[in-house]
Amino acid sequence: MDRELLYREKMKQLFGDADSSLFTADPEFAEILNKFVFGEVYNHGKLTDKERILITLCALTAGGIFKNFKRYIKAGLNTGLSPEDIKEALYQCAPYTGFPKALKAIHKADKVFRKAGISLPVKSMKKTDENNRFNEGLKVQETIFGERIRRMHENAPENQKHIQNYLSAMCFGDFYTRDGLDIKMRELLTLCILSALGGCENQLRSHIEGNLSAGNDKDIMIEAVTQCMPYIGFPRTLNALGCINETA
Repeated sequence: MDRELLYREKMKQLFGDADSSLFTADPEFAEILNKFVFGEVYNHGKLTDKERILITLCALTAGGIFKNFKRYIKAGLNTGLSPEDIKEALYQCAPYTGFPKALKAIHKADKVFRKAGISLPVKSMKKTDENNRFNEGLKVQETIFGERIRRMHENAPENQKHIQNYLSAMCFGDFYTRDGLDIKMRELLTLCILSALGGCENQLRSHIEGNLSAGNDKDIMIEAVTQCMPYIGFPRTLNALGCINETA
């Protein structure tokens, strides 16, 4: 099947139509974009459409790219993702992108959900409370990264210990412990978020190791970064691939 047929089929499957808004003013650019993104990238490898949309939403959020964001939220629903799945992917962005980008993404999703008749708030995925968020987060960290987490806490300078505590309690206790997405998917999404942000190579290498620990092999990490590529560009994609090749 040629790329034009593939992209039209994929866009109809995801969005219900083939977006023609670019064709009037810039038909040649639109042809390059659609044939490459939806004719090639979305048909490469073994990722499911559900996984591709979650990865894409995280890459767009990390990049602060919200122009067509609601369209991808709708695509997520069209592929069978639950509102909870989508929300958890967007929540997962917050510790890495900062809260403002995640909030903007969440607000976009809420607008789509309301229009689709989906009741808000969605079902709670929370599993920790004020009394156990640190300890439960630390457990998740140690499951993924091993004993070095304890050493990081022990060796942190006194004036920086609060950062390690925040990391365990907020990033892992408040977010990684939640239901909806398993640790394997959360780590894969984190890889994509860090790849999209750029300039996070140290953290990226750490989470490549985390992905391996969580059960994501080198090939699936490469596929995930490939899925990000149309939204983050070649330089950040190649930087991420370099880290994967060094570490995995």
